[in-house]
Amino acid sequence: MKYNAIVVDDEPGLCKAMELLLAGNCPEINVCGTAGSAREARTILKTCKVDIIFLDISMPGEDGFAFLRSIPGEHYCIIFTTAYQSYALQAIKSGAIDYLLKPIDAPELKETVAKAIQYYELRQSKSEAMKVYHESLDNLQQQIQSGENEITKITVPGQFGFRVVNVADMMYLQADGNYTILHLTGLDTIVASLPIIEFEEILVNREFFST
Repeated sequence: MKYNAIVVDDEPGLCKAMELLLAGNCPEINVCGTAGSAREARTILKTCKVDIIFLDISMPGEDGFAFLRSIPGEHYCIIFTTAYQSYALQAIKSGAIDYLLKPIDAPELKETVAKAIQYYELRQSKSEAMKVYHESLDNLQQQIQSGENEITKITVPGQFGFRVVNVADMMYLQADGNYTILHLTGLDTIVASLPIIEFEEILVNREFFST
């Protein structure tokens, strides 16, 4: 299956370089257009059924974040491209699948494209949502049957929808405005779209403390 993509970058040379990288390393991607500005990108979206957008962050006039706010982001898999590591967390918060640091190398591009395709397929089939739903029901049923009031699992809204997390795997939680970063065992992290006070209420009977 082919997935339609557009490349949005105000530097024509970088647009061409990305096209060549995709053509040589990601045969499942069909680049149906390139845009040098947010305005040009919106024009392409009206004429082409786009699945994935490779989006530069730093563009004159309207940057990548502003462009993303102007379109129905849930319709597309967004991959930000940037030369600045400092944009990483903001990119994730904005709903992007991932981000690529310039200069972009082929292995990282292939890995990110594979992630975008996987997310696209999950979203299309809604199988992940159903899986989380059944896991949540099973967890609740187990607690009711055992008569336990202590919560052992929680469902966390994050970048890729919902994820069931074992409370025992949570090392510590870090507040970041209206978001919470969950640090789990195995160096795994989740950026949850809930303020930390929500977790404080849920985990009130667990051995967590505030600092």
